[in-house]
Amino acid sequence: MINIVGGSGFIGTRLSILLKRDEVEFKIVDKTISGAFPNQTVIADVRSAEALESAVSENSILINLAAEHRDDVRPLSLYDEVNVQGARNLCAVARQKGINKIIFTSTVAVYGFAPLGTDETGAISPFNEYGRSKYAAELIFKEWQQEDTSNRTLVIVRPTVAFGEQNRGNVYNLLRQIASGRFVMVGNGENRKSMAYVENIAAFLKFAIGFQPGVHVYNYIDKPDFTMNNLVGTVHCILGKPEQVGFRLPYAVGLMIGKGFDLIAAITGRRLAISSIRVKKFCANSMFNTQVPQSGFVAPVPLVEALERTVRHEFVESHENESVFYSE
Repeated sequence: MINIVGGSGFIGTRLSILLKRDEVEFKIVDKTISGAFPNQTVIADVRSAEALESAVSENSILINLAAEHRDDVRPLSLYDEVNVQGARNLCAVARQKGINKIIFTSTVAVYGFAPLGTDETGAISPFNEYGRSKYAAELIFKEWQQEDTSNRTLVIVRPTVAFGEQNRGNVYNLLRQIASGRFVMVGNGENRKSMAYVENIAAFLKFAIGFQPGVHVYNYIDKPDFTMNNLVGTVHCILGKPEQVGFRLPYAVGLMIGKGFDLIAAITGRRLAISSIRVKKFCANSMFNTQVPQSGFVAPVPLVEALERTVRHEFVESHENESVFYSE
């Protein structure tokens, strides 16, 4: 039995679809009912050890996707309550239930604004509460594994920014701006971005179920990496538009605008699509390397095909009544 904790979301739903296709028994443990698999959902919040104890199966496998991950989470204590205390609660339940395998989705945010090509050996230097709390959770899971190294398996997967059909996160917002013709490039566009397609992330999580005892840490990246200029040009080609980027805004001006939106958000209490941290993230290099190929895993969908699938699904085809998932 596979327990997918936080499985009602974007990645969890794709993973559930793969498991069902291959007739693997699974259960979703989440604070909300899965829209795709309501009959296989058990309600439990990772902040409650008692709820998890009732929901999680004996001698099963835990895949933990539950997280607070947005940049604008308030109060800030939620990062620790969900990401850190949630890890403690899951480890406690694993001990009680005789669970010897945990797969944890962390994040490349643990590296912060990392040097180009940072791999799994990179220095840990998170720049936000999300990255800090996810690394704290990694350490908690490692402590659990160290209690019985011969029998316990811990897989830590650090995906880069995820995208795909039905997602309403940062990549979708960027693609929507490009598709609309209203996109404005901030900076020179030569900064590189690593990306990960949801179908491939889900396939790797499923693949990781077969890993043997020990600690296995992998960045999840779909190669090759795009520069922002390449990404815009590729999307334009998919949509049959000219490849050129168009209007550009100097970084200093973009950052000033972002800080203006920060002030408006602070005064009004509203969550806004533009902020200084998002301008910084947009203009930063976030190119990572990964040892996933050494594991034997082969991504089922090439990155350019994944981008084309997503763009056509969201901006060419009609899918008005389907459910969507909101994330960073």
